[in-house]
Amino acid sequence: MTRTRSRYAPDHGLTTRMVTTMFLIGLLYVVLVGVLLAVLRGAWPIILIFTGGLFIAQFWFSDRIAAFSMGAREVTPEEAPELHGTIDRICALADMPKPRVAIARTDVPNAFATGRGAKTALVCATTGLLRRLEPEELEGVLAHEMSHVAHRDVAVMTIASFLGVLAGIVTRVALWGGLSRNRSSDPVGIAIMLIPLISAAVYCLSFLLTRLLSRYRELSADRAAALLTGRPSALASALTKVSGQMARIPTEDLRKAEPYNAFYFVPAFSSKESLSRLLSSHPTLEQRLDQLARISVELARP
Repeated sequence: MTRTRSRYAPDHGLTTRMVTTMFLIGLLYVVLVGVLLAVLRGAWPIILIFTGGLFIAQFWFSDRIAAFSMGAREVTPEEAPELHGTIDRICALADMPKPRVAIARTDVPNAFATGRGAKTALVCATTGLLRRLEPEELEGVLAHEMSHVAHRDVAVMTIASFLGVLAGIVTRVALWGGLSRNRSSDPVGIAIMLIPLISAAVYCLSFLLTRLLSRYRELSADRAAALLTGRPSALASALTKVSGQMARIPTEDLRKAEPYNAFYFVPAFSSKESLSRLLSSHPTLEQRLDQLARISVELARP
C-alpha cells in the first residue's frame, strides 16, 4: 500500500481512501466466504482453494489480461522514439524506473497504465491518441498515467475489483444450482436460494466502493501530473481534445472499449444516455478542468 518513491506529489487523501476501500472490501470478502462456508459446510476445502486460486490469478495476471484485451503491444525505442522519449523525460522528472511502453492500434484516443508496481508497470497509448495530441499534451497524459503507478492505485483497484468478480461468479453458480433443485422448501434449498441475493448485494457494494475510489484517483492523477510537469494547461487541453474526439469515434469501437473504462485516461461511452455516466469510473470533464484551472492559479502565484 506504500507509495512508490518518486517526485510525484503525495496524496494522503488517496492513501486514506485506498486503505479504507481495502478494509471494507476485506470485510465484504469475509462475509461472502463465511456465507459459503455456512451453507456448503462439507465443501469448505473446495471453497477456500477456489477463492484463493481466483484471488491469486486476479492479482498476478489481471494486468496482463487487461493489456492483452485492450490490444497493447510493447514497442522498442526504435519503433516508437517519440513515445519512448516522452516516457524517459517523465521518468527523469519523477525519479522513477521506466515502465514497459506499449501501443494499442485503435483510433479511440486514450491511454492507460497497468501493473502491480513499478517493476511490472506498463504504460500504453493508442494510435488515435498519438495522432491527435501535441507533444506537451501527450506528456501531460502520460504523466497522469504514470502517477497511477507511482501511487500504486492500479494495484489497489485490481485487488478491490476481485470481490466483485467473485461475487458475480457465485451468483451465477448459485442461480444455476438453485434453479435445478425441485425441493426449494427444505433448509438447504432455501439457503442456496439466498446465496445469489447475498452475492448480488456484495457485488453492488463492491462496485460502488471501487467507483468512488476510481473517481478520486483520477483527480489525484491529474493533480500529480500537472504539478510534476508544471503545465496544467497542457493536460487540460488534452482532456478537452480527447473528450471532444470521443463523439466522432464509431459506436462499435466505443462499445469495445467501454468495459475497460476504469483503466483509461478518459472513459469511452457508446451513448450519452449510457448508465456508465451515472456510475462512471471517472469524474466529469468539468470537475477535472476546474481542478486544473485552480492548479494553474496556484503555480502562477509568486
